Amino acid sequence: MGEMVTLSSNGVAVSGYLAQPPGLKGPGVIVIQEWWGLVPHIKSIADRFAQAGFLALAPDLYHGKSAKSPNEAEKLMMALNIDRAEKDLATAVSYINEHTGNSTGKTGVVGFCMGGALSLYAACKNPEVAASVVFYGGHPKVKPDLPSLKAPVLGIYAQNDGFVTPAVVNDLEQKLKRLRKSFEVHIYPDTEHAFFNDERQEVYNKSAAEDAWKRTIEFFRVHLT
Repeated sequence: MGEMVTLSSNGVAVSGYLAQPPGLKGPGVIVIQEWWGLVPHIKSIADRFAQAGFLALAPDLYHGKSAKSPNEAEKLMMALNIDRAEKDLATAVSYINEHTGNSTGKTGVVGFCMGGALSLYAACKNPEVAASVVFYGGHPKVKPDLPSLKAPVLGIYAQNDGFVTPAVVNDLEQKLKRLRKSFEVHIYPDTEHAFFNDERQEVYNKSAAEDAWKRTIEFFRVHLT
């Protein structure tokens, strides 16, 4: 359904996978990769957003690199230049905001694991982000500026996540409450980190993934239309 495109803004160039909805018009969504890179699974999520009526773009934050093993993925994640990633995401948001296929002129961001952390980070950095969805987001080098957050956030988490633990989620929730930010949280019982990834059968949880997808679509439809 989608195609690779190259976009640039203020001297920043990044490629990405663009998936357009059947009617070629819809609200914008930026899909942010896991630590594996812009792999087929992330492209398939962009396709799913397009099928649901959104104009979806998955930028390639590793600029052509991807990983096949957790060891490789961790190295790529830790080597990621966060400032460059934020600029790449800002370029992607501007591209989709200004795209003729964006029916509302609004764009949301959604990310998974590393991408989840970057989804919240981008929403804090960029006032053009209209809504943010965080799937079990975590990255040791990503420190979002929570007081600057303007967009509403939907947080999706796993009960048995050893990386982004319920305690970490609770701490984030309390901070955002004190700041009077809009933050809706769902922690799915009996689930593991990356439970949404249907290509990782050792952690995939079908019922939780389906419910999380439904909540995500509804959230974006409320805030991007």
